[in-house]
Amino acid sequence: MLEHVRKNNVERFTGFGELYDRNRPSAPKEVVRILKTYLEGTPRTVVDVGCGTGLSTFLWLDLAERIIGIEPSGDMRKIAEEKWRAAGSPSNLEFREGYSDHLELEDGSADLITCSQSFHWMNPQPSLAEFARVLRPGGVAAVYDCDWPPVLNADIEAAYAELSNLADRRSVELAPEEEHAHKWPKEEHLMQIRKSGLFRYTREVVFHNREVCSAERYANIALSQGGMQSAIKRGAEDVRATAEAFGRKVEHFFAGREQEVLFSYRMRLGVK
Repeated sequence: MLEHVRKNNVERFTGFGELYDRNRPSAPKEVVRILKTYLEGTPRTVVDVGCGTGLSTFLWLDLAERIIGIEPSGDMRKIAEEKWRAAGSPSNLEFREGYSDHLELEDGSADLITCSQSFHWMNPQPSLAEFARVLRPGGVAAVYDCDWPPVLNADIEAAYAELSNLADRRSVELAPEEEHAHKWPKEEHLMQIRKSGLFRYTREVVFHNREVCSAERYANIALSQGGMQSAIKRGAEDVRATAEAFGRKVEHFFAGREQEVLFSYRMRLGVK
């Protein structure tokens, strides 16, 4: 990956770590059940790459003997480390600065490598080569994402998509070309795993998780998108105004009550 692209992708997540951590969904326990199936047991060593604030890392705390969260963003990693201290500084968990294509781990040292909501920010082929190097034979690489927006209501979801699309356009328009971030298409993740030729078995698994959500949280999930924050930081007043209107629409729909929402997940995995 070109160094300026890597830098831009990391900087995209600067300044809103608390908003992200407070509102984004934590990895559901279904992740554990699925991956234990393909590992044929509980992993001893888990490496969570692009772990952000640890929303997918702490899932393994009471299961794995060793968990390593790797995150290049200092802002995101700081929150993960604060949560680690609040949990009593568990000795089997650590967070490190690092990149997906250079993990600084020994060959064959991991049972499981996960990327939750992060693989689209990584150059896929160099990253997969590094994952395969670090995984033991029979180990699993799993990249998973939830679909946006969360399932709730047709009109609310349409407004969410309109806001998100506007923010993405404006974040590109307002940034100099040399400061553009780059995403690899999520729908190509499975193809990239297969293309690498490094895994003896590959597939996509679709699953769902329901969570109770307030109006504030639902609106803030939209605000926690990287394109949204990039556009607002660059002074896109139309995005800010549209976000405020979206917040009012969400508040009206929730009418002071919490609602159950559905998060739909897609996991693409490779067994080494």
